[in-house]
Amino acid sequence: MDARGPSIVIVGGGLAGLFCALKLAPTPVTLLAPWGVGPASASFWAQGGLAAAVEEGDTPEVHADDTVKAGAGIVDAGIALGMAREARLRVEDLIAYGAPFDRTEGGLFLPSREAAHTHRRIVRVKGDAAGRAIMEALAARALETPSIRIVEGFVAERILVADQRVAGLAATSFDGERRVFACASLVLATGGVGHLYRVTTNPPQARGEGVAMAANVGAVIADAEFVQFHPTAIDVGADPAPLATESLRGEGASIVDRQGRRFVLDADPAGELAPRDIVARAVFASIARGDGAFLDARAAVGAAFPQRFPTVYASCVAAGIDPVMAPIPIAPAAHYHMGGVLTDARGRATVEGLWAAGEAASTGVHGANRLASNSLLEAVVFAARIASDILERDLRAPAPTPPAADDASGSREDADVIAQIRTCMSAKVGVIRDGEGLRDALATIERLRSEAHGARTLNMLSTCLLIASAALARCESRGAHYRRDFPTPRAEYAKRSRLTLEAAQEIARRAAP
Repeated sequence: MDARGPSIVIVGGGLAGLFCALKLAPTPVTLLAPWGVGPASASFWAQGGLAAAVEEGDTPEVHADDTVKAGAGIVDAGIALGMAREARLRVEDLIAYGAPFDRTEGGLFLPSREAAHTHRRIVRVKGDAAGRAIMEALAARALETPSIRIVEGFVAERILVADQRVAGLAATSFDGERRVFACASLVLATGGVGHLYRVTTNPPQARGEGVAMAANVGAVIADAEFVQFHPTAIDVGADPAPLATESLRGEGASIVDRQGRRFVLDADPAGELAPRDIVARAVFASIARGDGAFLDARAAVGAAFPQRFPTVYASCVAAGIDPVMAPIPIAPAAHYHMGGVLTDARGRATVEGLWAAGEAASTGVHGANRLASNSLLEAVVFAARIASDILERDLRAPAPTPPAADDASGSREDADVIAQIRTCMSAKVGVIRDGEGLRDALATIERLRSEAHGARTLNMLSTCLLIASAALARCESRGAHYRRDFPTPRAEYAKRSRLTLEAAQEIARRAAP
């Protein structure tokens, strides 16, 4: 038992976790960051930037409207508008913490435009380095903030509950040490689900474990079926796959096949700037036909590529590609999970004492298809709200005494099971789905549960179960969820999905042959 820490614990060293901890200062907080703060998070890898109405002629209302349109009919419009209205304040917060956003000599922002945005509103750093710059600034500030106790090397595995509320967190170190962190307030900022899939842009620890931990104590999970696949991952066999930022398309780069044809125009007149789900399916289909898919920035960016997009340029060069002279081979990759732990406008989950922020949460702002660069914005907006909500509580009350954590299998890795998980999810619960494949996936998930031993692997399987069950239950196509057996949207499904782990298990039982 760890009795030294305060009663507030945040799990995750990415943008949402760090921002929440900084907003809680000077109130003491324990931040569990197994791989340290900063570089290990998906936030660090984000290239595009943060969406905010900062350009003359743009407004939060227009930003919110774009968000609602991209979300394919199930965005919570009130939540989206509230987030857009707070965007400028959160950008100013990040500047105060040291984020060096691109500016003119006169101090004005230099925003870019990304797919499905009607304005240039992506506040960025050096073209494609926003995530890295923001995370470096926040990590430096957190490390010098006395109220933030950063615990590295411990992976959260299980939420502990007493008297129907959060009481603690069980974690295991990389060398097998078990520890319980008692807490009255727990914030999950554990990131996404990308490494449940074989091809992903996410860091290796993005395995959906926060969603599973919340579901295991009865929290409601929302919109689990909606997994966004980025259409322009650089297809060079790397794991994770490097990303060719959407800003390239915003600057005029085109997507072509081996013959140089802009095939995305067949799917949407907006072409490369169509919503991500449409572009991803078009790229997937072109590759499946054997025509290949390439991002061609030679005319739009050309010789300026190394200066304007240094991160993408370095990834290409490392793979033997010169994007100044040649198109970049691309493929869709699991990139962002719109689903997650259901929260209200304050970031509260449905279990007392539990909050969720960032990609681990489902706030209602993304709907069926996240609007580009709303992810970093959502992370900081809701992290700030969570900090405010926690500070309004009686922090003098002691944390409940957590029960013992009796699972001693946490540190075990099931490499073969994990490989099978990733293959199954990509093949059956990926860019294009159907009922037969989803039922096969659920059967495979159930079989793998009997073969897995480690707590982390079992958490991965629980999240897979939630995603596949929600996908099977949604008998339509909407946003990032595409069913070839139900290829159009249906009015009766124009709403968010909500599942408990028990309900997901029942769907899987009914689907079994």
